[in-house]
This record gives sequence, C-alpha cells and structure tokens, in this order.
Amino acid sequence: MMVEVSNIILIIIAIPIVALFVQYAFFRRKLKDVNNKHVVVTGGSSGIGKCVAILAAKHGAHVTIIARDIQKLKIARNEIIHACRDKDVQKVEYLSLDIGEDYNAVEKAFNELERTMGPIYMLVNCAGTAIGGKIEDTSIADLQNMINTNFLGSYYCIKAVIQRMKASQEGIIVLTSSQAALLGIFGYSAYCSTKFALRGLAESISMEVAPYNISVTLSLPPDTDTPGFAIEELSKPLETKLISETSSLVSPKVVAKGLFKDALAGKFFSSIGVEGFMLTVLCSGMSPFHSILDLLLQSTLMGIFRLVSAYYLVHFQEIIRNCMKTRNRNKRSE
Repeated sequence: MMVEVSNIILIIIAIPIVALFVQYAFFRRKLKDVNNKHVVVTGGSSGIGKCVAILAAKHGAHVTIIARDIQKLKIARNEIIHACRDKDVQKVEYLSLDIGEDYNAVEKAFNELERTMGPIYMLVNCAGTAIGGKIEDTSIADLQNMINTNFLGSYYCIKAVIQRMKASQEGIIVLTSSQAALLGIFGYSAYCSTKFALRGLAESISMEVAPYNISVTLSLPPDTDTPGFAIEELSKPLETKLISETSSLVSPKVVAKGLFKDALAGKFFSSIGVEGFMLTVLCSGMSPFHSILDLLLQSTLMGIFRLVSAYYLVHFQEIIRNCMKTRNRNKRSE
C-alpha cells in the first residue's frame, strides 16, 4: 500500500515537471519587442521602477520615468541614458507627477507626453508605498496615502492610456503588486488591501483588453531591497518583521528582470523564487492562464501547495502568539 501511495506521489510530482519541460522546450512564445517603442514607468526614479526603465533602454526603447522627486528623477534619467542601446536615437525623459492625486492632471500629462515622446506601447506601474501597522494603529492619512499611491495611481495611469492602446491594437500593461496581494499578513491590513485591489484590477482589465492584442502582467515581488523597503521597516510591528524574515530579501534588479521578461512574454503572473511560484499556483483561482500547460501545472500542484501553506500559517500564528506572550511578561515585570 505504501509503495502504491509513493508511486502516486511521484506521478503527481512528475506531471508538472514534464509539463514545464515540454512548455519551455517546444511551446515558448515569441517575446514582444520594445525597440523604438515608448515605455513609461511610474515610480521610475528608484528601486524596481528604475531597474525596469534601464532594461527597457537596453532593449532600444524610448523611456519616460514618472515620480514626484525631481532631483531623483534627474539622476535616474542620466543612468537610463547611459544604458541606452543607441543614445543618438533613443529619447529618455522624466515627468514629475503625483499620479494618485487627480485623474484629470494624469490624463493631461499623459496626453502631452504622447505628443512629445510618441504613443505609449508599454506602461509599467511601479509606484507604491508600504506603511506597516495594526488596523487600530494605522492613521487615516496613511491609509489614504496607500490607497492613492498603490491603487489609484495605477488605475488612473491605465485609464489614461487604455483607449489609445485599444485603437492601435497593441500594448503591454504591468501592475506591480506584491506577494501581499495573495495572502493577508499581520500588520499589513491597509497595505494588503491596496495590493489585493491591484489583483482585481489586473484580472478585470486583462479580460477587457484581450481582444485588442494588449497583455496584462501582475508582478508579485517579495520583500525587495529598495529605498522604499528601508522606510517600510521603520513602521513594521515586530510580528510583521519576524514573518517577513521567513523569506529572503531580493534585489530590485532580479525583480525587474523577471517582470520585464514575463511582460514581454505576455504572462499574467510574474513571481520570484519558489515561494512566489507556490503562491501564484495556490491562489491562481480564476486568474488568466498563459498556456494549457500552465493550467495543468496549477491544477496539479494546488492541493499539495495548500498543505504546504498550512505549515506556513501555523508558523506565522506561533510567531504572533510568542510576541504576545513576551509583551505580557514585560508588562507584568514593569
């Protein structure tokens, strides 16, 4: 009986491995090309956004980066120019804009941008912010800031470009969310809410734009070593820090490389590492699938990964209980 069970497990594990091999060996789609096309990156003055902009420049694209800090934008623009494949041909510009404040201002800025830089072929929404805190400790101002930057900023930018992309029958839209879009985490009640919202936005517009040859990619990076992450660390509760430490910090270059490649391949999910892969499979639900083989992989592994996720959840609850016990002991000793 044990031998039969072992054989079944081996078969279950072998199916997705074979599927992956077949997909990458025989069914790889041709990557889209951004050479001589206009790529716009929000949050492009630092972190993942700047790394994506540099990659686009290396692939021959005209690049516009958007952020609020003009000094950071100027420094980033020089780095991107240096990375250009053909500096005499490619154009690199920056735009100082608060993308989550006023839709009319965003629409006007994008209209002017397309007149000077050309139609936007690829929009990469990287602007985001994270402020940790339990729900009772999160100020309404911080909540509104995350809603404006993380959700409305992406929504407004997509709304501003979508009609022209549909008219031209081509385009790529990327939304940079987080692994926190796939599970709720202690101390991230506000942050997770805004990142979950991006997944709903990505799935909805993916269905809307598919007939127009426009692809949508949802990037789900883990904790990434960016200036924003350093600021985020200052507001994290202890429980959140300990839960975050169960996975390693990754480089923004690694995230950007995966995001850029997956977007050019037309994939819906873009994840990093084994944990990212597990989460996207586990939470794939009714999300778009890239190929029949991807669908086979997800449906085969979903049940197994649910069991693995149960271990993580129990471990996270143990961290929370231990922190509570420590606080209670400290209070009694005061």
